Amino acid sequence: MAPISIKRILISESVDPCCKKILQENGIQVTEKQNMSTDDLIAEIKDYDGLVVRSGTKVTADVINAAGNLKIIGRAGTGVDNVDVDAATIKGIIVMNTPSGNTISAAELTCTLLMSLSRHVPQAAMSMKAGNWDRKKFMGAEMYGKILGIVGLGRIGKEVATRMQSFGMKTIGYDPITPPEVTATWGVEQMSLEQLWPKCDYITVHTPLMPSTAGLLNDTSFAKCKKGVKVVNCARGGIIDEDALLRALESRQCGGAGLDVFVEEPPKNRALVNHPNVISCPHLGASTKEAQARCGQDIALQIVDMVMGKSLVGAVNAQVLASTFSPESHQWIKLGEAIGAALKSCTTSKQPFSQVQIITQGDCLKDSSAYITSAVMVGLLSDGSQSCPNLVNSLALAKESGITVTRNHNEGLTQGACEVEIFVNGSSYRATGSVQGGVPVLLELNRSVFRQPVSLTGNLLFFKAVASPPLLPSVTGLLAKAGVEMESFSAPAARIGDQWCRKCHCLCHE
Repeated sequence: MAPISIKRILISESVDPCCKKILQENGIQVTEKQNMSTDDLIAEIKDYDGLVVRSGTKVTADVINAAGNLKIIGRAGTGVDNVDVDAATIKGIIVMNTPSGNTISAAELTCTLLMSLSRHVPQAAMSMKAGNWDRKKFMGAEMYGKILGIVGLGRIGKEVATRMQSFGMKTIGYDPITPPEVTATWGVEQMSLEQLWPKCDYITVHTPLMPSTAGLLNDTSFAKCKKGVKVVNCARGGIIDEDALLRALESRQCGGAGLDVFVEEPPKNRALVNHPNVISCPHLGASTKEAQARCGQDIALQIVDMVMGKSLVGAVNAQVLASTFSPESHQWIKLGEAIGAALKSCTTSKQPFSQVQIITQGDCLKDSSAYITSAVMVGLLSDGSQSCPNLVNSLALAKESGITVTRNHNEGLTQGACEVEIFVNGSSYRATGSVQGGVPVLLELNRSVFRQPVSLTGNLLFFKAVASPPLLPSVTGLLAKAGVEMESFSAPAARIGDQWCRKCHCLCHE
């Protein structure tokens, strides 16, 4: 991937000072403006290439659409719930977070809430401050030998497991992504949610908030749990259905809850917060000096590494770019874009492409088909409109336009090549290219195989004609009359029927 130019960044929230310092040391101008309204942000964002936020700034579609120059949105923390990632992707804007910055802090707060639920520490402390000495009222329970269910076994879930195991707890869990054999090495036995609910004395959730996790703990799942189960949520408000939790607390099906996050923050409905068996915090999971310094440093370094063309870490909508930082990948990206542009020029139909098939070949490209596919779509979709396709948004724009894109890879070949076929208005057009000597070249166009590979650089003219001896002089004469100087000419090896030819030319300066 070619380095992305980031000259000005807006930091819209309180981020550790090291973030600004690192960015400025690498030649990026930084402006800090906190507590902006949405309208203020919309008016301000048009002047910046990058935006750094925490969880308070809502980066909506309206904000993104007002950002004419924006290339990167950096979230100094875990999760991007406050960013409209789909809107950013359509605009070709990279969204990144710092997935490990607050892992330890969030895990430690989770463990704190688990222990506080077990021993009623906050309630006992408040009772003491009120002048009471009531030992019997705050009878607790040991954690030793109890079963902790961990829903979501990523970085934070793993850290919670290892810490609570030191208290003698048995840890079980569920995660649709992390393999059971991996979590077994941490001492976590995986099982289905239906198996997990009735086994747990304590449950803690560590998943992102998405349609499949919203209301994960609800009336139905609480009914399947042990009576008196205690739950903790330091992940995202809404993973536990708040109304269902209140009903479970009032019926004593749930024995207590530790909540650091809420659907609405701050919560206006105080019934849950005021319940005597609820320990609540104002979203403190990442509120440690160490986590804030780590998140601020991480997001700054990730942006700098991306700008310098070194690597891309933490991107949530541009994973395709992770493999585009080698010099070799740059040439294959140029090839993909050039093949797309060449095929686009072959059809004069105003109908959109209905289907695009992309086949990469060769062992050297086994990990490259994703970004080559995106590059081909950039070439096909570039038309000077405001959509501005790039590697981040080209597939999303294709889907939005109703274009079906398929890709495959054929291994076992020594030389890498890319074959693209497009279907439009009942016709198909095909091209095959490769990279030779570091230069993207065209090998075949619509089944016309060129005698010599055609360099896909400079100004190119493709035309279809019947092979005949007068062809070259005739075309050369027409171009000369138009003031065009021809540098080279390529014709297919076959000499029968209509064939595609190529001229490399430059305009004469008069």
